[in-house]
Amino acid sequence: MVHEFKLPDVGEGVAEGELVSWQVEEGDTVTEDQAVAEVETDKAIVEIPSPVNGTVRELLAEEGEVVPVGNVLLTFNVEGEEEEPAEPTTESADSEEGTDSQEQVGEADASADAEETETPEGRVFAAPSARRLARELGVDIASVDGTGPSGRVSEHDVRTAAESATESEPEKGAEPESETESEPEPATETETAGGAAAATTAAPTQVEAAERKRTLAAPATRRLADEQGIDINAVPSTEERDGQAFVTPEAVREYAEAQQHAQAADTAAIASGETGPREERIPYRGIRRSIGKQMQKSKFTAPHVTHHDSIDVTELVETRAELKEIAEERGIKLTYMPFVLKAIVAALKEYPYLNSALDEENEEIVVKNYYNIGIAVATDDGLMVPVLKNVDEKDMLQLSSEMNELVEKARDRTITRDEMQGGTFTITNFGAIGGEYATPIINHPEVGILGLGELKKRPVVVGDDVEARYTLPISMSIDHRIIDGAVVASFANQLLEYLHNPRLLLLE
Repeated sequence: MVHEFKLPDVGEGVAEGELVSWQVEEGDTVTEDQAVAEVETDKAIVEIPSPVNGTVRELLAEEGEVVPVGNVLLTFNVEGEEEEPAEPTTESADSEEGTDSQEQVGEADASADAEETETPEGRVFAAPSARRLARELGVDIASVDGTGPSGRVSEHDVRTAAESATESEPEKGAEPESETESEPEPATETETAGGAAAATTAAPTQVEAAERKRTLAAPATRRLADEQGIDINAVPSTEERDGQAFVTPEAVREYAEAQQHAQAADTAAIASGETGPREERIPYRGIRRSIGKQMQKSKFTAPHVTHHDSIDVTELVETRAELKEIAEERGIKLTYMPFVLKAIVAALKEYPYLNSALDEENEEIVVKNYYNIGIAVATDDGLMVPVLKNVDEKDMLQLSSEMNELVEKARDRTITRDEMQGGTFTITNFGAIGGEYATPIINHPEVGILGLGELKKRPVVVGDDVEARYTLPISMSIDHRIIDGAVVASFANQLLEYLHNPRLLLLE
């Protein structure tokens, strides 16, 4: 029996996933819960397990394809059950009666075409290996007639199509009967008036131009080439003198015209959505698209105001240095972040509206009495925000241990959606790469985000003297619908006081 496996809902609010890689191939035997594919959601890569014991029948998506939740991802022949017998067809009956096999193929192709017509959005059913082969051979997969089940295109079909295309090409030097019977040379793809002819003339002789060691040309011709920005040695020669290539002014003008048409073709291709020679088009999806949508929603929903300040944290540096060795003895790397986390929670308790969210539908401000702090992490795949839950209930070493674990999981893409949800306030540390001040975007629907600048020595006035002291710049953005400027300034003063004198955190 054939079992259709649809892409399941892999997380709250996820409507689609990008197929990163197949973990199985057609014909493989799998067991229940065995990983069959890796799918990238808006935040994480998750493994999709097999729901049954059986054999992989068909892979219905290609790596890199975005698959909506609920679409059939692959099919299985369920273990212990016989494969579905093919429906009796006119072809099989004709075969038994000795009908020519070529007629069977023709009828099968017609049937496949009919099924493809009925497929939503004109999708072509093809094995991933067949799609790869089509790309390698330069075959348009949509033009291949599939002879497999339900009109599925196989590698054999692709090779047959490629051989047919090769056989139908005109012999070298022969005039094609029509534009559709042969592919144009690369230089003749421009269909602008005069461009095709000029490019066709230049293309085959450029090899000769590249191979010659010396070019003869009159001084006026060389000046013309310089004015046109053309390398005289690249211009095809039309004459020979004393056995060497001689370039005329007419040849320079023709070559310049061909180059201009080629550049115009590139510009037209870019304007029409195709990739030019100096550009690369990368799909906007996965984490990058998720970040973009979230940033856009936040910036267009919440009016942002950013407050900047800095504080002398020399005592914090000394305190952390003392505790760092103790933490290392327990196998924990102690950074400054746990101190910042504790200071934020202490300040949020005094200014609770900064730990809230706006319920726009019910027009209510929801003040939260729990403290789940998100920490923005830069990864190779984009910005991710693991959330440390119940920060107020944990000590410094617990926070260090949990934070280090979550950051590592975010960077290697093993973090779960649950570990990135439920935040009430966020920290972003752009100072880790040398930044000082910024205007961070709020992680909506939160109402505040704290940006940390680079902690380093700067000149500070102490009494009447200027000393080199460790200072920490901060940039804090707030949702001005909920928080006023005076409130964020007071919150920042309280936060910086805790960081200036970390012993005050002992009272919290």
